[in-house]
Amino acid sequence: MRVLLTGATGFIGRQVLRSLVDDDIDVVVASRSHDQKSDRYRVEGVDLLDRRSVTDLISRTKPTHLLHLAWDVTPGQFWTSPNNILWTTATLELMRAFAEGDGRRAVFAGTCAEYTWDRPLLVETGPTEPATFYGEMKDVTRRGVCAIGKRFGIPTAWGRLFWLYGPHEAPGRLVSDVAAALLSGRPALCSDGLQKRDYLNVEDAGRAFVAALKSDWHGAFNIGSGRAVPVRDIILELSRELKREDLVRLGAKPSNPNDPPEITADVGVLRNAIGFSPRYSFEEGIRDTANWWRTNFRFAHG
Repeated sequence: MRVLLTGATGFIGRQVLRSLVDDDIDVVVASRSHDQKSDRYRVEGVDLLDRRSVTDLISRTKPTHLLHLAWDVTPGQFWTSPNNILWTTATLELMRAFAEGDGRRAVFAGTCAEYTWDRPLLVETGPTEPATFYGEMKDVTRRGVCAIGKRFGIPTAWGRLFWLYGPHEAPGRLVSDVAAALLSGRPALCSDGLQKRDYLNVEDAGRAFVAALKSDWHGAFNIGSGRAVPVRDIILELSRELKREDLVRLGAKPSNPNDPPEITADVGVLRNAIGFSPRYSFEEGIRDTANWWRTNFRFAHG
């Protein structure tokens, strides 16, 4: 098995990469930068938005497996960004080149935003009527790569990510922003946090992708914990671990009236067909995350 991994420096990608190399898998990291070096994996320069560059990469590296995570997910922008069009096109071109290069299995990163959020429990067979441009383009991409996989006889899996937290989270997201405020001694201004969401530690998400790559599952599968918790519980648990409960301001920001009250991932496929279970409990995951932020805050926000 030789795995071509994209998005390896991202929030999820660095966890996927670690899981792959820990399993002694032959990994080729596709990167725009040559700064990333290791004796445990190979780095190949590529512009994933350039068709010729991608075709050359596949020809050079001859991967048997593809794990594609790269996308533009700039916080606050990605929901409506025109760059979603570029990444849909780039992903389809990557799958085409991989298929024509005799690839054997492919796994892609999708999103729970592909679903219609009209029910608390989201199942892979449920309706996909996305409410956002990002969700629409991801769903279009899923249909495209799965069609290419079917045409070339390549089993293709699509992991729909729910909410994540953990080390190396970028600013502009819930846990990273709350941690930054608390560690800076500033009030963490939050909504009432009554809405329930399915949160998973990012290290477990990385392991889930690798488990899917090793499995024979094809089609969509959810990546979540299978348990929705009030967002306020995450905020309060993090503040307790950082010993700054005094700085939490629940209700300081207005809640979005259009927010669904609850969103939970049905993880039956992930657990039963793919054979994956998370290592972290909710409390363990938040504790580990708090410890990471405590140690790395100045570096991460320097």
